[in-house]
Order: sequence, then C-alpha cells, then structure tokens
Amino acid sequence: MLKRNALYEIHQSLGAKLVKFGGWEMPVQYSGIIGEHLAVRSGNGLFDISHLGEIFVSGKDARHFINSVLANDGTRLDVGEKQYTSLSCNDSGGVINDM
Repeated sequence: MLKRNALYEIHQSLGAKLVKFGGWEMPVQYSGIIGEHLAVRSGNGLFDISHLGEIFVSGKDARHFINSVLANDGTRLDVGEKQYTSLSCNDSGGVINDM
C-alpha cells in the first residue's frame, strides 16, 4: 500500500491527479500545466514537501560539510534553520537532486 501524507484528503477533495511517487500517493496536477503555471506566475504556488525526509548535521565541521555538498551557502543558516537548495552539481554541471 502506498503511503499518504497528512494533506492527502485535501489534495483528493480538490481534484488532484494522484500518482505513485517514491512509495507515496502524491498529487502532481490539479487543473492542468498551463493553468497552474499562469496561477503561480500571477499569484503564488505551494509545493507539499511533507513526504520528504529530513537530515540533521551536527558537529564542529557541520558547516564545512554542508558547504561542500550543497549549492547554497550554509554559513548563512542559524541553528534550526533550513533552506531549499540543490545537491552540488555533477561533473556535467547538472543538479544531482534538490534538497
């Protein structure tokens, strides 16, 4: 059985197209790509990240480690803060994954 996050019933009631994604039943679309694109460009959008994992990095070299593997500057973060970033680029300059 696929996992469902806390917002599953809301996504379903709003008519989301739900698909299997990494063991989760996740919404990928509501009204359509063009309509959703225009809504975000003229207003705002929300991405449900409740299915994503968390990592905690600690220790005296934590900031150095974060800066060596992520694209953003981890030294700007205070303890307990987080930021959306990407895992450092691969040898071809492409993003490995978002974080």
